[in-house]
Amino acid sequence: MHEMSYCEGVLDAVNRRARGRPVARVGVRIGAVHRVVADAFAQSFQLAAAGTPAEGAATVLVVVPVHGHCMDCRNEFDAADPSPACPACGSLDVAVSGGDEVILEWIEYVSANAERSDEHVPAHTHEGV
Repeated sequence: MHEMSYCEGVLDAVNRRARGRPVARVGVRIGAVHRVVADAFAQSFQLAAAGTPAEGAATVLVVVPVHGHCMDCRNEFDAADPSPACPACGSLDVAVSGGDEVILEWIEYVSANAERSDEHVPAHTHEGV
């Protein structure tokens, strides 16, 4: 399950930000190039987070598509498949870009009075995830 290595990186970033505060949920954007399966990611995160402030935290995963440019018909499109065929002409001669990010977007903490406490992670804090 390759999702575990992504979860470990995300968990490192979560733990740095949480500073011991219990975490309820985390939001992650991950590119289609990584071929991550949401259920496998959630299970891997549970395993990786055991014994940490993020133990039991849910994950909300958003898969970012790749952008395709057909070399035959010049069609521009987005696709969930990292190796797409052109939806306009069916060509496999497609140049793709993007869809390779792994970004910790937000963290929701468990507050002392059981209310939610959201933290949106600034763009520069996800480097190295």
